[in-house]
Amino acid sequence: MLEAADPQEQAQGFHVHLEDADIAALMQVLLTSDGRIQQLNLSVGSVWIKRQGTEQAPWWIKLQALAAAALPYKFLKPSPILKPVDMMEREKRRMIEFGEKGFPVPDIIYSSQTAIVISDVGPTVQRILKMKSRAGESDHDTLLIDCAAAIGDLHAAGLCHGRPHVRDFFLRDGRIGFMDFEEEPQAVMPLETAQARDIWLLFLPMTTLAKNGRETLDAAYKAWATRAPEAAIVELRRLVRVLGRFLPLARLIGRVQMGSDLQRFIEATDYLKNAVETEAAG
Repeated sequence: MLEAADPQEQAQGFHVHLEDADIAALMQVLLTSDGRIQQLNLSVGSVWIKRQGTEQAPWWIKLQALAAAALPYKFLKPSPILKPVDMMEREKRRMIEFGEKGFPVPDIIYSSQTAIVISDVGPTVQRILKMKSRAGESDHDTLLIDCAAAIGDLHAAGLCHGRPHVRDFFLRDGRIGFMDFEEEPQAVMPLETAQARDIWLLFLPMTTLAKNGRETLDAAYKAWATRAPEAAIVELRRLVRVLGRFLPLARLIGRVQMGSDLQRFIEATDYLKNAVETEAAG
């Protein structure tokens, strides 16, 4: 039986024992295919292969960079776009960092300069929420609140996700786990700003996913705020105050054409703006 991880990964617990046939199958796929994301079934279970450098940076990242350069708001800055080898190293490093601090992450099975192989973590929280919604299960919104609490725990540990969304979360032993660590906003902005940006990004989908509306949003915000550092809460007040200036324009545009992204921006920003103002006044 062989081990696919290097000694550093073994020492940190990020390794999986593979049979010779598994390694042969894995190497064949790595050498003969170049897909961005691929799934492969091995004797240890399903694994995922993720590559960097197979696609260009999205146009909206470049647009965001231009907007950030023109406006004096650090939270608008996108994470640095790196070479594929550096992007892969960043994701691997952040995954190890999260795991070292006790947060559930996928196991790293194998990594090279441009590819990483990780264990399958089961259905994402997004998929679980869809199943709960279809089944009419009463704990649908409880899971949303748990996501906000997990982000609060993350921030309390001195971390930020960078792109928090229910599609990037999973469940392990009843705990929220994290994956997809491609972004590192704290590289271009203070950590507390990146953490405030985290919770705002999480609330974008949450405002439309919550079945119980304001009741769930209030509980989710409280779950985050009671765990998050005070500096992140202060930065969130500043962030939504700035974004709140764009709400009248957003609503005006929405009267002509209200897309889903615009609706989420309006609802999440408006909710958080009111939440932090109420909290400050109290």
